[in-house]
Amino acid sequence: MKKRLIGYAAALLAVSMLAGCGAPAAGTGAAADPGSRSGASQPGTSQADGSQAGTSQADGSQTDAFQNAGAEGASITFWHSMGGVNGEALEYLVNKFNSENTMGIRVEAQYQGEYDDAINKLKSAQIGNMGADLVQIYDIGTRFMIDSGWVVPMQELIDADGWDKTQIEPNIAAYYTVGDTLYSMPFNSSTPLLYYNKDMFDKAGITQAPQSLGEIGRIAGDLVNKGGAGEPISLSIYGWFFEQFTCKQGQNYVNNGNGRKAAATAVEFDQNGAGAKTLAAWKELYDKGYAPNVGRGGDAGLADFSSGKSAMTLGSTASLKQIMEDVNGKFEVGTAYFPMVSDSDKGGVSIGGASLWALNNEDEAKKAATWEFVKFLVSPESQAYWNAQTGYFPVTVKAHEEPVFKENLEKYPQFGTAIDQLHDSTPQSAGALLSVFPEARQVVETEIENMLNSGVSPEEAASKMAQQINKAIEEYNLLNE
Repeated sequence: MKKRLIGYAAALLAVSMLAGCGAPAAGTGAAADPGSRSGASQPGTSQADGSQAGTSQADGSQTDAFQNAGAEGASITFWHSMGGVNGEALEYLVNKFNSENTMGIRVEAQYQGEYDDAINKLKSAQIGNMGADLVQIYDIGTRFMIDSGWVVPMQELIDADGWDKTQIEPNIAAYYTVGDTLYSMPFNSSTPLLYYNKDMFDKAGITQAPQSLGEIGRIAGDLVNKGGAGEPISLSIYGWFFEQFTCKQGQNYVNNGNGRKAAATAVEFDQNGAGAKTLAAWKELYDKGYAPNVGRGGDAGLADFSSGKSAMTLGSTASLKQIMEDVNGKFEVGTAYFPMVSDSDKGGVSIGGASLWALNNEDEAKKAATWEFVKFLVSPESQAYWNAQTGYFPVTVKAHEEPVFKENLEKYPQFGTAIDQLHDSTPQSAGALLSVFPEARQVVETEIENMLNSGVSPEEAASKMAQQINKAIEEYNLLNE
């Protein structure tokens, strides 16, 4: 299986794809981890409890689970996709670990480009020799990484150390968990929000944010005629949003339990009606002039919103700080839960972003050192700092108790919406795992464009999506029998 998967990986190397769920890092948007462009505050220099970085459990006790593995003095390589301010924040954390860990472990962090670049380089490296011990991989690469056989599941390291997995936000851990195994450690996680112009809403006499696409349609006229909006909503054509609308309906994107009971063999959104329902609501907003085509990608709708043209937009939680900076006080920014498709939907949202994967280099010292570094990155202090610098969720529950987290929430109270939405969701809305997700997102976006620009019906668009994605799934699965 591994040999065939490598062959499949090699065939994909020439394909450049849009990254997912808060993807690339070098300051290119929500699909590009928009927090990377946010301003940074001055970091702290010590653990909140005064303990040494990378060597303590949540309760502050010293861990020696891997001491005998020879981790002392070990050097590891960490591949990541964080550029801009995100990259600066990550560099600070790496330097802090290197200077403060008591085992003399040395981490060399190497920027590999955007998410697609990083996973393609990993695929290439695996054909020969591994180039890293720890890699940051976007959420939609999860199924591929599990199938690859190249990783040490984080669960193995957690169990060996007796580390308490409940330290991780359960609705974030759920995405990266299959069965009872947490395969990778969540690190930079986000969900989508509805952003709205409170000033326009006040002028239009609208007292609360809409909860569904249908409600957006019902208030759109007032936002234009009374609120002064040039367009009610700048809705980006983005595959992640299509997936989230499926989650909000409480439906599966693919079969086999959303790819969690077994690898998916086909999409399910065409059979359960979720795809056509989403597209019909989307097209209705477009046909009425309420949601014009503003382009593809998670950032496409942000400019119209920040400039005061549109009354609403959808974007990653990691976009919040950038939006606030771009608006710069021109109007009050409101945040609300990502909208349902119809008022009766009962589902939740799935997280996006990326996680940390330990590669199996058959080196116990490096494996032990990697685990020490991972624990440091998800410690409450590190995660509170990471949240304040980037806008990503703190994946560790106790990070909410850190002063820097509280200060950031006071400065950006809109982020409280993201926390509430995460907690109000459920593990059942964790989202799909799919081996060919990058290709699937390209297909979804192309067919949405065709629906809006060429008059293709929602049902036909959903069917075309399914046909193309199913073909990609079939080809992948044939190579991995």
